[in-house]
Amino acid sequence: MPVISKKLPITVLIAARNEEANIVKCLRALDRAERVIVIDSQSDDRTVELAASLGAEVVQFRYRSGYPKKRQWALENLEIGTPWVLMVDADEVVPQALWDEIAVEISRPDAPEAMAIVKGFHFLGRRFRFGGFSFAAVVLFRTGKARFERLTDCPEAGQDMEVHERVIVDGRVGRLRTHLIHEDFKSLQAYIDRHNRYSSWEARLRSDLLTSGRYGRDSIRPRLFGNSQERKRFLKLIAVRMPSEPWLWFAYHYFVCLGFLEGKRGLIACQIRASYIRQVRAKMYELGLRRQCSTRQPAPPDERIGTLDSAQKFASCGAAEKVAA
Repeated sequence: MPVISKKLPITVLIAARNEEANIVKCLRALDRAERVIVIDSQSDDRTVELAASLGAEVVQFRYRSGYPKKRQWALENLEIGTPWVLMVDADEVVPQALWDEIAVEISRPDAPEAMAIVKGFHFLGRRFRFGGFSFAAVVLFRTGKARFERLTDCPEAGQDMEVHERVIVDGRVGRLRTHLIHEDFKSLQAYIDRHNRYSSWEARLRSDLLTSGRYGRDSIRPRLFGNSQERKRFLKLIAVRMPSEPWLWFAYHYFVCLGFLEGKRGLIACQIRASYIRQVRAKMYELGLRRQCSTRQPAPPDERIGTLDSAQKFASCGAAEKVAA
């Protein structure tokens, strides 16, 4: 029997910046939620105008670096009066079938404190059935029962929203069957530019993972026999140590997960994934060089040299090595 369409006791949080290409389609699929809030980061397109015209509340977030980032800030500072919170991205759509499933699950007296939902992958205008790019994430939870882990900060990445951070839940985590629709209507250039920023941050996170075994002081520990998130972190730790990692990711998506069945789109998506990993590893190598340089470089005789930023110091270190050679 279909679920009667009515408002559900859920507040939807949408993190956004310059999302006029996606925000309308996202908001039009949120009519079942009691409250919708767009957390905007000073968009300079029509994102705020479009969101307000469709009845969403809009709050502005100004990132000062460090913790918390956008979504955690919203959880800590906004008055959320509903018993449930759903987090979606501006390029995601909640289908009616998923709303129906959510309605059933949150009405159960023994419902878990949070639920993971698979984000279905759409790329270049097609929903992928193969390739292994879809993934499950905890995006629906009881108010006050979840928080984002605190990872190492990377100011140069310019990222004010949680990307690699996972949600830590105080209680049980269930899983829903229906997928979110994840389809970005921005250009492929925007997609690749975003990955360039992400790779700078992931390089810093991976460097910490290799030295301390964790992504930060308040992060999920890698454990082979832990929960699903701890197992994923353990497998990531193994992958980071393998020099053939970019090729392994390509082989995993293209051959193991049958990405080749998606045709040219599948090949492009798998190549971008491998390229992203190559960028991360190259930036990790650069970080290592910078650290070696900082430990070897003698104190400058002129105090003014002390004002050089890290890039200038790195360049001067490289020049000194060339002279010495």
